[in-house]
Amino acid sequence: MGQISLKAVEKWFGEVQVIKGVDLDIQDGELIIFVGPSGCGKSTLLRMISGLEETSRGQIVLDGEDVTHKVPSERELSMVFQSYALYPHLSVEDNMGFALKTAGAPKSEISEKVSRAADTLQLNQYLDRRPKDLSGGQRQRVAIGRAIVRKPKGFLFDEPLSNLDASLRVDMRFEIARLHKALESTMVYVTHDQVEAMTLADRIVVLKDGLIMQVGTPRELYESPDNVFVAQFIGSPKMNLLPCGASASGFTLAGGGTGALRDASQATAVQMGVRPEHISIVGAGEGHCTGTVQISEYLGADYFFYVDCGELGVLTVRVSGASADLEGQTVGLKFEESNLHFFGPDDQAL
Repeated sequence: MGQISLKAVEKWFGEVQVIKGVDLDIQDGELIIFVGPSGCGKSTLLRMISGLEETSRGQIVLDGEDVTHKVPSERELSMVFQSYALYPHLSVEDNMGFALKTAGAPKSEISEKVSRAADTLQLNQYLDRRPKDLSGGQRQRVAIGRAIVRKPKGFLFDEPLSNLDASLRVDMRFEIARLHKALESTMVYVTHDQVEAMTLADRIVVLKDGLIMQVGTPRELYESPDNVFVAQFIGSPKMNLLPCGASASGFTLAGGGTGALRDASQATAVQMGVRPEHISIVGAGEGHCTGTVQISEYLGADYFFYVDCGELGVLTVRVSGASADLEGQTVGLKFEESNLHFFGPDDQAL
C-alpha cells in the first residue's frame, strides 16, 4: 500500500507562508507529478511528505496513519534526489545495499535484493564499478536502485533528471515509466519540466505560490484548463491568449474578427485562448485575423511560425508536416472554433 493524503497542509518559514493549505489524495500505485514555476513550493511539499521538512499545520496521512510528526525513517518512503547522493568510495553494489546494511540485514538478503533491483534497472554489469566510472543516467539508476531495495510504500523523486542532457532525459523518462509499471508502486515526482509531467504522470498537480491551481490527467489539463495560469503553463509551445469581447451572439477580436461561442456562459469572456496547433494559415484578409510572420522555426516534423497580429499580439502557429518558410509574409489566421478556450475577468475558465 502507498496511499498518501495531505489535509490542509501549510508550511511557514518565519512569517513567510510557502504552502497555503494544500488538500490532496494520492492513490496507491499512482504516479503523480508536482509541476510549477521556480519557488511555487513543489519541492517543499515533497520534502514535507518525506519528513525532511516539518509541517507547520495540517496532516500528512500514509495508508490511514498520521505520519505528520514522524521522522523520515519511520515513514517507509524512499527519496531519490537530483544530486544522486551516492557514496563515491563505494561500489554500485555497496551503494545500493547501504541502507539495508546499516539496518542490520543479513548479507544474503542484501545480495538478493540488490541483485533483483539490478536486474530491474539493467545494472548487473556495473555492480563492481564506482560512481565516477558511470554516466549520469547510470548514476541516477543506481540512486533509484538504492531506493528500490528498501521496498518502500512509495517513491519520492525530486527533479531526478534535471542534471542530465536532453537525450539522457528522454531515456530516463522511459526507464522511470517502465519501472512504475513493473513495481506498481506509488510515485510522487517533482519537476519544473511540463513535458516530463505530460509524458509520465497519471495525474499532474499544478502549483503556483503554494496553492494548487488544478489537479488532473495530462489530457484534462491540456484540453480543459481551469484557469489562465494552467492554460499557459501546460503545453509547449504555450497557448496563445488574445483579448476579446463577447456577448450572447459570439466573440469579437480587435481588428474585426468574429466567431461563435460554444456556451452562453462564455458571454462574459475577456480573453480567448487557442493552442498553436488549432490555428490554420490562410490567405491575407481571410480567417479570424491577419498578421505578418516575424520568425519561423523548422523542427523537422513541425514548423513554428510567430505571427505579429498587431493589437492581438504575436501568435504562435504550429504546422505539422511539410510547409514553406513564410517569414516576412502577411497571412491570415483561422482558428478552430471548437477548440477555443474562454476566460473571464478573474482568469477562470468559462
